[in-house]
Amino acid sequence: MSYPTTYASWQNDPVGFWEKAAEEIHWYKKWDTALDDSQAPIYRWFKGGETNTCYNCLDRHVEGGRAEQAALIYDSPITGQIKSYTYRELRDEVARLAGVIAGLGVTKGDRVIIYMPMVPEAAMAMLACARIGAIHSVVFGGFASNELATRIDDAKPDLIISASCGIEPTRIVEYKPLLDGAIELATHKPSHTIVLQREQHPCALIDGRDIDWHEAMKTAEPVDCVPVAATDPCYILYTSGTTGEPKGVVRDTGGHMVGLKWSMKNIYGVDPGEVYWAASDVGWVVGHSYIVYAPLLHGATSIMFEGKPVGTPDAGTFWRVIAQHKVAALFTAPTAFRAIKREDPQGKLVKDYDLSNFRSLFLAGERCDPDTLHWAEDKLGVPVIDHWWQTETGWSICANPIGVELLPVKPGSAGVPMPGYDVQILGPNGEQMPSGEIGAVVVKLPLPPGSLPTLWQRDALYKAKYLEHHPGYYSTADAGFKDEDGYLHIMARTDDIINVAGHRLSTGGIEEVLAAHADVAECAVLGVKDDLKGEVPIGLLVLNAGVDRDHDAIVAEVVQMVRDQIGPVAAFKKATVVDRLPKTRSGKILRGTIKKIADKTEWKMPATIDDPVILTEMGEAVGRLGYG
Repeated sequence: MSYPTTYASWQNDPVGFWEKAAEEIHWYKKWDTALDDSQAPIYRWFKGGETNTCYNCLDRHVEGGRAEQAALIYDSPITGQIKSYTYRELRDEVARLAGVIAGLGVTKGDRVIIYMPMVPEAAMAMLACARIGAIHSVVFGGFASNELATRIDDAKPDLIISASCGIEPTRIVEYKPLLDGAIELATHKPSHTIVLQREQHPCALIDGRDIDWHEAMKTAEPVDCVPVAATDPCYILYTSGTTGEPKGVVRDTGGHMVGLKWSMKNIYGVDPGEVYWAASDVGWVVGHSYIVYAPLLHGATSIMFEGKPVGTPDAGTFWRVIAQHKVAALFTAPTAFRAIKREDPQGKLVKDYDLSNFRSLFLAGERCDPDTLHWAEDKLGVPVIDHWWQTETGWSICANPIGVELLPVKPGSAGVPMPGYDVQILGPNGEQMPSGEIGAVVVKLPLPPGSLPTLWQRDALYKAKYLEHHPGYYSTADAGFKDEDGYLHIMARTDDIINVAGHRLSTGGIEEVLAAHADVAECAVLGVKDDLKGEVPIGLLVLNAGVDRDHDAIVAEVVQMVRDQIGPVAAFKKATVVDRLPKTRSGKILRGTIKKIADKTEWKMPATIDDPVILTEMGEAVGRLGYG
């Protein structure tokens, strides 16, 4: 079936299309209503249905003949370990861990925060929560104590599952002090923590609260899957760098599985039994969707990689993993390929490996520049597909559906809309924009199964953030255009979110940290183009009157503050002191104009600027940071 035919089949019967897809999932009880619109604009999929995510990911395959097939392959060049788990082995480990969690009093609907590195136990923890109907919330291990504390206070977990450390190529990252600090900062206190002691850096445990993972598992009794409502949350995932009112994206149980299961074959072209690799982290949505859930729902083998595209040990590590494990499809961020390209521009290391099983490369996380796309095509000889989605949607809004029909690849484009997504481009007054003209990228409601139904305990914030700006539509906060062939081109964010090496971070959140410095009167943070990371944040600081301290010392302090409060993931390393910031007459800082100056792109003098001379000063300021 061609892409136009597939997309038209959804358009002609948007509910029936997903009811058919839902037949691929095991249900204890079939739904009463496929699409519940009684609380529109908040919609629920498969209301009345009962199912279990862990059963669909593991038990179903064990019972259906895949018990001895590899489910998860842990490949860690950082520790030198490779370990494979069959579906039976993974099911048994998860069932016992679920017994440990249930034994601590955690039941259906309770929350569990998971704060772990890229180890198989992180996936086990997620699946164990799903097994008993607990709602997990994974927090990326790179975040600092105050970020973790914010999530603890919002999710109010009964239990936190963590590890003694994470391991980077050049250092050990101690998790336990960060965890202890977060619990101390948080108002809500979890009853227990389970800590995975890693041999590279064991940690001290607190009697009465902390439980040793390995010790608990020695006497654990397995438990069965608990049926939950299709509309019950599977997990909460907080968007990166949230400050103030937390924004926890909710993923429901039934729709989540239906959307992801459909995507594995139709978008990624992967069959059950094949090996699929998403080179991401379980702390991000890609790790949730395409390291843990989608491959296992589909009966594929998933790679969990603890390493970097370069330096573990070299720029050929991706090719080694693909060859050794016979990977059919790889999904990673363009940042990874820019790093590989920088280290091995001629692609000489590719020739050292047998990539005959490798069929396709998918890139997402930030817009893939055409140079990187062409380099990957040339060196790998497979289709390279840039696709676009968000933490909120959980899977692709736009892509090239290689499992349906491989369409011509257009460098700079994220492909065409997937079934479930009626993507439109709207102007300032809500008018439809013609082909080729930039506007706000929106999706007509309802969103498909798998997309967020709301934010955790904040329906009003969900409506205000995503639904009210263009009534009847979900606002993506991206700007772009459709070309004459219907391909979508994402050009810029329409809010203050920047992509740093595929990680979505809020410039407003970084500004909040800078503004807390005693010497800073006001500041601006913007993302500027970076050859390796896609974007990096830079800061402009206006100091309080009378401050005569060394500017370099102040910059060093604010850089450290961001590292402490948001984490190294922010990659905030450069800032400079300026006398003033360019503003409109209404007082709005002209961040967009400063960014254009820094990125060396064409810009026009804003009509509303308060003082045009200041933009010359901005050029000098970003020049001091190595941009502009």
